Amino acid sequence: MAGMNTEVSRVTRAISERSHDSRRRYLARLEAAAADGPMRGSLSCTNLAHAFAAAPDGDKSRLKALQRPNVGIVSAYNDMLSAHQPLERFPALLKQAVRDAGGTAQFAGGVPAMCDGVTQGQPGMELSLFSRDVIAMATGVALSHNTFDAGMCLGVCDKIVPGLLIGALHFGHLPFIFVPAGPMTTGMANDEKARIRGLYAEGKVGRDALLESESRSYHGPGTCTFYGTANSNQMLMEVMGLHLPGAAFVNPNTPLRDALTIRAGQRITEIMAHTDAWTPVGRVIDERAIVNGIVGLLATGGSTNHTIHLIAIARAAGLQVTWDDFDALSAVVPLVSRIYPNGQADVNHFHAAGGMGFLVRELLDAGLLHEDVTTVAGEGLRAYSREPVLAAGGVSWQDAPTVSADDTVLRPVATPFAEDGGLRVLDGNIGRAVIKVSAVKPEHRVVEAPARVFTDQQDVLAAFRAGELEGDFVCVVRGQGPRANGMPELHKLTPELGVLQSRGQRVALVTDGRMSGASGKVPAAIHLTPEWAAGGDIGRIRNGDVIRVDAERGELRARVPADEWAQRRVEPPRTEPQHGMGREMFSNFRQMASSAETGAVTFAGGVADTEQVEAQR
Repeated sequence: MAGMNTEVSRVTRAISERSHDSRRRYLARLEAAAADGPMRGSLSCTNLAHAFAAAPDGDKSRLKALQRPNVGIVSAYNDMLSAHQPLERFPALLKQAVRDAGGTAQFAGGVPAMCDGVTQGQPGMELSLFSRDVIAMATGVALSHNTFDAGMCLGVCDKIVPGLLIGALHFGHLPFIFVPAGPMTTGMANDEKARIRGLYAEGKVGRDALLESESRSYHGPGTCTFYGTANSNQMLMEVMGLHLPGAAFVNPNTPLRDALTIRAGQRITEIMAHTDAWTPVGRVIDERAIVNGIVGLLATGGSTNHTIHLIAIARAAGLQVTWDDFDALSAVVPLVSRIYPNGQADVNHFHAAGGMGFLVRELLDAGLLHEDVTTVAGEGLRAYSREPVLAAGGVSWQDAPTVSADDTVLRPVATPFAEDGGLRVLDGNIGRAVIKVSAVKPEHRVVEAPARVFTDQQDVLAAFRAGELEGDFVCVVRGQGPRANGMPELHKLTPELGVLQSRGQRVALVTDGRMSGASGKVPAAIHLTPEWAAGGDIGRIRNGDVIRVDAERGELRARVPADEWAQRRVEPPRTEPQHGMGREMFSNFRQMASSAETGAVTFAGGVADTEQVEAQR
């Protein structure tokens, strides 16, 4: 086993030093809250009676006695979304498991769960990013009754898990275990799905063929099986020590999934306050856990959305993380898995090839992950190199495979798919952006071409359908940042831009919006900061300006003479009111949102002082 990688150690140390004051204040609040609780005993009789009025008699007697732990369940269940539909059964399993362990559990509250797959290209997508902070606040409301000794968070998808974790970290003195639902079984092969999407974009097949393809791809309960933000979430919760080991990618509605859920209910009672194994979530999430999360993201080619979410999560724990930390770690973390859109396999193939247990052991043995961390498993991160199996009485763990069952999907660190993690920071006179190149072929990683400027993705699609996007060009889509319209994903551009690239055109995307966890083969400089609505220099770009997107050298630049560039006016973004699909209710969120590089946070949240947040904006 190698010693700790020096660059991983350096970045971890830099985060710790940069966060010294804000982390110290966070931990002081954690300790103060722990000293005051559990608060159930200090509630008035009226308060307490309200808290257990509807409880079953057996639970009610335990709650009255004030001597048994009480667990709050917060869930993102709804039955429209395939990823969250399996969660319907979980509260009953968890309540009984906690009851059998001598405690009680109550459903504390639900949080909203929207699906980016449903809202792609629709007005509702403009609520998507901000739903993360709504979920965080809803988690806070669910736990505000102050009757709980621990929490269990049930959620899977894009903004939902980050929102649950941000909310949980504001109750950092309580232990939390995150309980996933698992991915749906494999449907249509990803290369065939992508082929039909491309044919539809070119008008060669109709909507009926496209809908049939999509229905065969997304066909049952569980998470979508491509490696977007939802499944990146599950990887993160595991490598950051908030899942039980191996829980991420077990299919829903199987005996092993149920056994893991039940064991999570038992385990939460073992890590409460006033036990030797007290594991508050605010101690689990420290600078080492955040670095572990970034390393896992890079090693697996995970979602670019987490260059926003991990920063916001870190801030909720008093930690200050920057894109430069991602960039530095990407240079030393090899890409060891290829899962669609970075390959053709899905997460079920990844799981079968060795999955999280193989991945964690490889990264630990290479000195790329911190092993000496606090986890809900109670054994440091090495426990996550094991995988769960059914056993008498529930579930047990065994060592994960030492050899990948499919080295086209999962490889050891010694023979990676690429020597780096494929995530780069771009900088230049247009601003700062991130680009994911793990699925971009080397010959497409540098594009220098005239700009075509748009302010709406629908205008890009209309230009494509009209045959106006000819020759090499850089597609600039601005007015898509958090303050402009909530930073929707622009994933609907992927098939069309991919078609143009396949025709031999050199194309790239530059935007202050997001491109989603499904960023693929077209080079995309995304999350551009400062955004147009904040006066960013993307507003200086004019049609025909030569733009250089250079993922090799980390450069994003308009080839315009410096004096002319400085004299250009930043054209103001559109200012018409945004309404419909609830967008009018989020106007304050748009006004308050910090930059993408500072997590697109809409509340200070106690992570850094308000003055620091404003300075970062």
